[in-house]
Formats: sequence, structure tokens, C-alpha cells
Amino acid sequence: MQACSLSATDIACRRGDRVLFRGVSLHTTNGDALHIKGANGIGKSSLMRILAGLLAPFSGDVIRTGSVGLVDERPALDTQLPLGKALSFWTGLDSASTKTAHADRLGIAELLDVPVRYLSTGQKKRAAMARLLNQNADIWLLDEPLNGLDTGGVQLVETLIAEYCATGGIAIIASHQPITLPAPATLDLRGFAA
Repeated sequence: MQACSLSATDIACRRGDRVLFRGVSLHTTNGDALHIKGANGIGKSSLMRILAGLLAPFSGDVIRTGSVGLVDERPALDTQLPLGKALSFWTGLDSASTKTAHADRLGIAELLDVPVRYLSTGQKKRAAMARLLNQNADIWLLDEPLNGLDTGGVQLVETLIAEYCATGGIAIIASHQPITLPAPATLDLRGFAA
């Protein structure tokens, strides 16, 4: 994996007239895992969107070196299509060798003919992880990746993150749930609430 990094300096986030947090700084580089935690509504998802470049910070700067893949509550899969076709749509864009490269490992191979709208929350989360794996991104931003997963699914996501970091990828995980990460650092947004 190429050299990658993601840094944020004095980030503040405002929603409407309310500042959710201010003064958030972080620095990650190859192989790092960071767990961002805090209560519901504190701004974890907003911070992830800022780090991904999808939301401008109220103040502060973000610098990224390398490509970014984001998994959040919206799996970006056409709900009207069967899962296999929904994943196939992204194959060319994500430079994946095959649309189902990770379907077996993620336990969704038998669901490729099922329309996305009929998948459970956990199955959609696994499908989003399959797409992320196909992206070959340098930096993973995972917003509540354990929601809807059973015990086996949680362990699989933890294993995928550990393997990814071992190859030099960066994983930043926003979750109010405990998660086992390789050599983790933790950022608790409660310490930055405005």
C-alpha cells in the first residue's frame, strides 16, 4: 500500500446555530486505527463526513494523502436492484476485478439475486463492506460499522480492520459500541463538545 495519512487540525462542526464540537485534532498514518466515540448526537457522523471531504468544517483543516472509502448508514446500493447487480454497478468505478470478490467471505454470496431492499440491516452492512473492500482505498472511514451485525459479523469486521491495518491501511471508526482494533488510539468527542 502506498504512503497515506489523514490529519485534522482544530476542527469545529456547526449544525444550524449549534456548534457540536470544536478543537478536534488528529493525525493518522499507515497502519493506524482510531476509534472515535461519544454519545448519540455528539457529532461522530459529522466528523466522519468532514474527514471524508463531504462536509466542510465550521473551522479547521483536514489534509488527506491517499484515497478514502466511507461506509456509513447509507450503503450506496440501489435498493431496486438485486445485490449482485447493485455491487456490479460500482465495479468499474471502484476498479474492482469482480463484483463479488468478497461476497463469500462476508456471507452474502447466496444473496446476490435478492433485491437490496429485502436485505436486513446486517446484510446491508456486509454488502457495504464488500463494496469498500473492492475500492482498494488507502483510508477507511467506518461510521457505526457494527450496527445490525450479529456476533460473527462483529468479529468479521474487526478481523477485516486488523488485516487492512496490517497491510498499511488507515482505519478510522466512529462507534458508540466497543470494538477491538489493532493498537488502537481513541478520540472521545465528549471532550470537545461545545
